[in-house]
Amino acid sequence: MNRNYRKTMYACFVGYVVQAIINNFVPLLFLTFEASYNIPLSRITMLITINFGIQLLVDLLSAGFVDKIGYKASIMIAHIFSALGLLGLAFLPEIMPDPYTGLLLSVAVYAVGGGLIEVLVSPIIESCPTDNKEKAMSLLHSFYCWGHVGVVLLSTIFFKLFGIENWKALTCIWVIVPLANTFIFAGSPIAPLTQNGERGLSISELCRNKTFWVLMLMMTCAGASEQAVSQWASAFAELGLGISKTAGDLAGPMAFAVLMGSSRLFYGKFGAKIDLDKFMAGSGILCVISYLCISLSPSPILSLIGCGICGLSVGIMWPGSFSKAAGAIKNGGTAMFALLALAGDLGCSGGPTLVGFISGIASDDLKKGIMTAIIFPIFLVVGVVVLKRSRKNKPE
Repeated sequence: MNRNYRKTMYACFVGYVVQAIINNFVPLLFLTFEASYNIPLSRITMLITINFGIQLLVDLLSAGFVDKIGYKASIMIAHIFSALGLLGLAFLPEIMPDPYTGLLLSVAVYAVGGGLIEVLVSPIIESCPTDNKEKAMSLLHSFYCWGHVGVVLLSTIFFKLFGIENWKALTCIWVIVPLANTFIFAGSPIAPLTQNGERGLSISELCRNKTFWVLMLMMTCAGASEQAVSQWASAFAELGLGISKTAGDLAGPMAFAVLMGSSRLFYGKFGAKIDLDKFMAGSGILCVISYLCISLSPSPILSLIGCGICGLSVGIMWPGSFSKAAGAIKNGGTAMFALLALAGDLGCSGGPTLVGFISGIASDDLKKGIMTAIIFPIFLVVGVVVLKRSRKNKPE
């Protein structure tokens, strides 16, 4: 590949690290915000809802403006918003009359950047002249996992060495990542997503395509399968093993992220030799097994192992669905990737919500809630089979 496009790919990889910082750094500071600014924890946790809510809105709106201003300008704007939002965390709560308003504004600003990054990096990778786009897509999405691991590990080490009261200094350090990547993208070429001057499909054209709706279902199930367990892994570790929160986070969500990243890295390295349909279907079946292990096992240790297996099984679902879409719908364009990101984010919100809702009905029994969420990997496997059969029946 052209060396300049390698630079573009590396910038996309770092873009997903920025996304990981945005989504996973602030939750580490919830209790600190509560103690420092006297904000009830119920209001603080609303910051996550605002973050993902704005990202969903950006997913929906981006199809209308990204093509007009261009991919390079859009991805640079995304990183600038990410940097400004993170920087605002360190200063706005102090200078505004209400610290909560400062936190809310900061989250809203970097959520715009995070939503744009999610919409843009996958099509940018897809447009790069690579030999195996499925490998590149899986490798790209593994960097979100490594970013998640890095944020938790490096932040934990910083707090241990310098004290959590110095969190603002660490926030300013994290700002360097999106700021530096803005300049990298500025000097990197971005190939057109559609070839020979053809235009991408409109939203109405996509909505008339039956294959598109199968892909939307798969993306929703991919996000839901991943987050339905990921959001509750820490609680399993703490309640099941009786260990501290720090150790619980390392044994639960950290292990989940490492194994999910390992799955994506494995396909990124060996994907040329592996059939994507079989890998996704096998991963979906393994995910069903992990859900059964979590829900039905009488042993807390086995339930925690099930959480780890789930991380391994869901790794290919999100990037694999993107790759299937790019191959199945030619010239899907920005609108297709934006709507797929929207579907994935809806799954990320809906999966944990279903688990929490069913668990609440069952007297806070998380196992019953996760058992209900088994429908998501099952539907994803069905989607893979339907796409494969439609491809076989389609005339050349």
